[in-house]
Amino acid sequence: MPNQVLTIEPQNELKFKVDFSGLFELGYTTYMRLTNPSEHTVLFKIKTTAPKKYCVRPNSGVLEPNSKVDIAITPQPVHVDPNEKHKHKFMVQSVIAPEGKTNIDQVWKEISPDQLMDYKLKCVFETPRGTNLNDAGDTAAQNEVNKKRVAVSAADDVKSLTKTNFPKSENLESDLQKATNEVIHLREEESKLRHENLRLKEELLRLHQSVGGEGRVARRHSYGPEKTEQIALMPWIATAIGMALLGIIIGKFIM
Repeated sequence: MPNQVLTIEPQNELKFKVDFSGLFELGYTTYMRLTNPSEHTVLFKIKTTAPKKYCVRPNSGVLEPNSKVDIAITPQPVHVDPNEKHKHKFMVQSVIAPEGKTNIDQVWKEISPDQLMDYKLKCVFETPRGTNLNDAGDTAAQNEVNKKRVAVSAADDVKSLTKTNFPKSENLESDLQKATNEVIHLREEESKLRHENLRLKEELLRLHQSVGGEGRVARRHSYGPEKTEQIALMPWIATAIGMALLGIIIGKFIM
C-alpha cells in the first residue's frame, strides 16, 4: 500500500465537544483540511466507523495539484455510548486519478486495493470542563471493575458467614416459597375471621333490637289488667269506708 500523498490536518485526532451526559454539542463542527502537494490529481473519500452519527461535507471529491479543501464534520444530536467511544474513527482514502478517466465513480469501482492510500484518525470527546470523555470512560470502566471485585468479596464473606454461623438450607428457594404461601394463607384466614366477626356483631345487634321491642310490648300489655282490677275494686272500698264512718257516728249517739 503506497504512502498517503495528501497532507492531513489535524494529523492524529478529531476533537468533538459533548456535555456531561455524553450528548454532542449542538451546532459544533470540526474541520479537517486536506492538501495535495503533489503534481497529480488525487481523488479522495472520507469514511467513518459511525456514519449515522456524523455529517461529512464534502465526503468525497477531487484535489487538483497544489490545492486544498476543508472537510466539515458535524456530529448529529445523539449521545456517545461509552462502550463505543474508542470505535469512533475516520479514514481518508485517496488514489491518484488515472489519466483519461472522467467518471469518478467508475474509477473507485475499478481501483485495486493496492493503489489505495489510507490514513486514519481517532475521535476525542471533550466535556465543557476540558476533560477527555475517552479517559473518563476508562476511569468509569475501572471503577466498574472495582465495584465487581468488592461485590465478589462481599459474596464470599456472606458465604463464609453462612457456613460458620447459620445452618445451610438445601432447598432455600423451596423454603422461601413455602413461607410465602403460609403468609398468604394466614392473611386469607385473617380476612375471613374479620368478616365473620362483623357478621356476628350485626347478628347480635339485630337480636338486641328484637328483644327490646318485645319487652316494650309485654310491658304495655301487663299494665292493662292491673288498672282494670283497680277500677273494679274502687266501689267496694268506698262502700267499706262509708260503713265504717256510719258505724262511728252511730256509736257516738248511743254513748
